[in-house]
Amino acid sequence: MMKLKEQAKFQLHQELGGLEMVEADFYLHNFSKHSHETYTINVIEKGAQRFLSSGNHFVAPEHSIIFVNADEVHTGQSGTDNGWSYRGIAPFESHFTKLAADIGFAEDFAPYFPNAVVQDAQMANELRQLFNTLANSDNRLLRETMLYGVLTRLMLKHGKSKTEIKQKYTANHKLEWVKQYINDHLEQNITLETLAKVSDFTPFYLVRQFQKMYGLPPHAYQIQQRLRKSKLLLKQGEKVVNVAADVGFYDQSHFHRHFKKANGVTPSRYARQVGG
Repeated sequence: MMKLKEQAKFQLHQELGGLEMVEADFYLHNFSKHSHETYTINVIEKGAQRFLSSGNHFVAPEHSIIFVNADEVHTGQSGTDNGWSYRGIAPFESHFTKLAADIGFAEDFAPYFPNAVVQDAQMANELRQLFNTLANSDNRLLRETMLYGVLTRLMLKHGKSKTEIKQKYTANHKLEWVKQYINDHLEQNITLETLAKVSDFTPFYLVRQFQKMYGLPPHAYQIQQRLRKSKLLLKQGEKVVNVAADVGFYDQSHFHRHFKKANGVTPSRYARQVGG
């Protein structure tokens, strides 16, 4: 088997609620720890992917489906000597809440997918048909019908109640304050001392508890939030050089390095593919 070329192609479907689709081939690329505000639902087309998600290690073989819930910290690398290929979509919670309401679930219901790797040949084939339709058909009715049908079946077949899962954990309001402070000051060079004052924790205790709750230490979480905001700005057509500074990356090379590690492509390439 020939070595795969390192590449990823993104498509943004604004008419479908901002749904992002990706088709990628990787050989040596190693995704750094990161998270998304969206779900990630991928089908492994060739090879296998090895990854960490929510503290557990997984290997997704060919034809399997990968589920990563919104905000879950994960990584990604090849699980074979020959790399891996995959296609996938990144639906928002809002995609599911609208569908859930239509079939009688509680208001604002969004599923939690407990299994990171699923062997389901039928759903994998349905997802492939959806990917092909989104990539090649300009029939909006067909595209919408297929997307919402597939998401509904995924939710009913493999999803659980997120509310029930979350109730197992006690909310830590002080860590939420720290998280919110970081989100509200992304462009600033925040110090650990400042965050310690926000939480009324010692710096060392704060770092340990923050990582335990969110899967990343504060500085890494800040980088991930900056990358999320940068993707949003690039989708809106902002220039890469301006985006880097707007989200707090004062060094262009620093921005490019982190963006590619998390997304598999450079900011410039991503902007050309999805920019408005």
